[in-house]
Amino acid sequence: MSKSRLALITGSAKGIGVQIATLLAKKGYNIVINYRSSKKEALMLANYLKETYQVATLAIQADVSLKEDVGRMFKMIKEKLGDVDILIHNAGPFIREDKTIHDYNYQEWDYLIKGNLNSYFYLLKEVLPGMRKSKWGRIVVLGFNGGSNNAPWKYRGVFAAAKSAVISLTKTLALEERDYGITANVVSPGDIKSEFKELTIKEVENPFKMRNATGEDIGRVIAFLCEEDSDYLSGAVIDVSGGLDILMKKTSSER
Repeated sequence: MSKSRLALITGSAKGIGVQIATLLAKKGYNIVINYRSSKKEALMLANYLKETYQVATLAIQADVSLKEDVGRMFKMIKEKLGDVDILIHNAGPFIREDKTIHDYNYQEWDYLIKGNLNSYFYLLKEVLPGMRKSKWGRIVVLGFNGGSNNAPWKYRGVFAAAKSAVISLTKTLALEERDYGITANVVSPGDIKSEFKELTIKEVENPFKMRNATGEDIGRVIAFLCEEDSDYLSGAVIDVSGGLDILMKKTSSER
């Protein structure tokens, strides 16, 4: 590539976002770490990536469910590093408590819809003009295992509804933006335990049994989608689940 691309990874101070940011920095991309409240972790990661991979980094606080925060973040990015070439929308709130649609309240609905769906639209409004201008862009958003089939998810219905809308929006983007050199894809993680989200594959390898999934499993798929040569892969929903149907597994365990 003629210049170092600039990647923004939302919610990347902790969890899967750490591995995504690390793998992209390793490939030479400049990195913007977005965080909502984890300032210490964000600054540590930005400094680590800068020193280890000699890339430009920036850590910015913004709640991406608020369009004012998103606008402020992009203004700061443009002033310091220029236009964003790669958007990885990793942030997305999730309620772990088992709740039926009947039991969700209005505040919880707003929290999940704004954090997962509205935030995506706010980010797109800011990032697409620059991508169109440069005739190049990569957009990747995280979905959920089974989301490509609009699968029902018992006790997680609002989250699943928001992510299903995100998937539909991404497929439309792939059609609308292809003539501008912009691709849009969904990567859907399987069941990754919290303690493994920031780990590499090597750190969980076990010669005696199937290893646990890690953040690196997600990051390396996303890293490929950001490459120059991934230009014909767009509108895809890629499950990274080790071949397991996580929703079916959870449903079966309830019987």
